[in-house]
Amino acid sequence: MTSSANSKAKLSQWDALMLESLRAYGWSGDELLRRIQTGELPQDDSKFKFDYSQLAASASADLAAFEAAVRSGYQIKFNTLRGITSWILLALGEEAELSLEPGLESISARLTEEERRRLASTLSYGWVIHGEHEGPGSEKSAYRIEPLHRN
Repeated sequence: MTSSANSKAKLSQWDALMLESLRAYGWSGDELLRRIQTGELPQDDSKFKFDYSQLAASASADLAAFEAAVRSGYQIKFNTLRGITSWILLALGEEAELSLEPGLESISARLTEEERRRLASTLSYGWVIHGEHEGPGSEKSAYRIEPLHRN
């Protein structure tokens, strides 16, 4: 976990997924931070099987950066296709479609303008979101997320 005065806090993809899964409990930022610092965390029975003690250890290693991530947002250090798909599910509650066709790998998702902005601000360098929003900002439009460069 890293942070600097001019940039967002940076989280590993796994820490970001764990953080977003905990946000689903509806806790305030202060409550979330308190629970992580005291270890008052639920057992995860989802398909992800998160071990939140790992998130607590990451948070304690750089508490200021973790607090900034919770309060002001974060950028993921390195994303994968499956990780982005999981993040969209956990953070935005949207089932995204994963395409693994060689040379055409991508993720398709229907997002509001705000969800698209949040995703764009969270993605690591090297990813691009294609698609224009159509209609009111609260309506969902189709977007495609793919690597900026392909091998």
